[in-house]
Amino acid sequence: MQNKPKPDDRSDNVEKLQKMVHNTIENIEKAEETMQFADGEQKSQIEQKNQKRRESIQGMRKEIQDESAAQQNKYK
Repeated sequence: MQNKPKPDDRSDNVEKLQKMVHNTIENIEKAEETMQFADGEQKSQIEQKNQKRRESIQGMRKEIQDESAAQQNKYK
């Protein structure tokens, strides 16, 4: 008996991506709070990580737009 792959369910992708954006923003805010107690090297690392987080957010927002458009077009 072969296992059939589950069908691709993208119906909640927008919600998942929005939650990921929200969590990433919270991580940025927490890191910025921590930065006040960090030394020079740690501050630099936090700033670099937050920059990567901001870039990730941009990518996730683009993906949200793409997924939303796909949902509206019934994934055609």
